[in-house]
Amino acid sequence: METKNNDTLSKFWFMASNTVPPIGFFLFFKHRNRHPNKARKALASAAIGVPIAIAMGYIMNAYLLK
Repeated sequence: METKNNDTLSKFWFMASNTVPPIGFFLFFKHRNRHPNKARKALASAAIGVPIAIAMGYIMNAYLLK
């Protein structure tokens, strides 16, 4: 039997799924059945990362790469 302590997403994977949202979506589908809390946190981090990536892409194109 697995411990409940294994149902938390590490800080590294949280940041990785925030900066590269496909990683978070992959982790969600990988852990959704056995570790629901870990999957939910990965999905939330990826969902937060998408608008941040869009905004940073706009800022880079509009102001920095002019």
